Amino acid sequence: MSAGPAGAGLTGPYMAPGTSFIQFLADEASDLMPGHRWVNQPSSHNHHGEPASPVATTIVALTYRDGLIMAGDRRATMGHTIASREMEKVYPADAFTAIGISGTAGPALDLVRLYQLELTHYEKVEGACLSLDGKANRLGAMLRGRFGLALQGLAVVPLLGGLEQDQSRIYSFDLTGGHYQERDYAAAGSGALYAKSSLKKLHKPRATARAGIRTAIKALMDAADDDAGTAGPDFDRAIWPVVAQVSAKGYHRLTDQELAPVIAALREDTP
Repeated sequence: MSAGPAGAGLTGPYMAPGTSFIQFLADEASDLMPGHRWVNQPSSHNHHGEPASPVATTIVALTYRDGLIMAGDRRATMGHTIASREMEKVYPADAFTAIGISGTAGPALDLVRLYQLELTHYEKVEGACLSLDGKANRLGAMLRGRFGLALQGLAVVPLLGGLEQDQSRIYSFDLTGGHYQERDYAAAGSGALYAKSSLKKLHKPRATARAGIRTAIKALMDAADDDAGTAGPDFDRAIWPVVAQVSAKGYHRLTDQELAPVIAALREDTP
């Protein structure tokens, strides 16, 4: 990606109009695309038939009175082995948007980093943020662009949620890049079925932030009760789920100190 002779400044494609950093990178240096390093993997499974890369599970998102909550358990698995107990699956996409990841961990983390850069690039070029629908469209296009990797077993299934004009919205995605606006809550990952069943019973759209956080963590605990790939709070190691709150104040990841009283109360309620 040369910028030309020294002192010549940026020319050619560097000065061409456009608001997609992903398209620019794909056109000018496709070998630098994060997904490129996964294409030449000989197999997505090891000689035992188990996944060769850690798999991230489970994420949930729900609305509450002043915004939305997104949470993810900390476990990553590799076949029947726990690859990590401290993986983070929820990140800020920008100041008022959260993204959660499930699926193959390496490509998922690459996707998040590139998506954050894409939104930042658009904002700097246009001087304004994308709408939430626009953000969902961009993320869907990124997933479509890596559909070949998904067919190799390197699937990534994200959740996207944000606040726009005092309204919170959640989007779920499929492997082909299709995205769907969810009404009040959503879940993705191996424990999604159990987490959604829990959210269906517990979710209250007008709940307080503390009640919404409690519901999100309880959904992960319920999923962990039935899904081996999902972990609830690890009381022995004091490892709590990653919980993020998006409100009019922006994206905020709750600290362990903020989560501790909620988790302690849930532990007392657990038979």
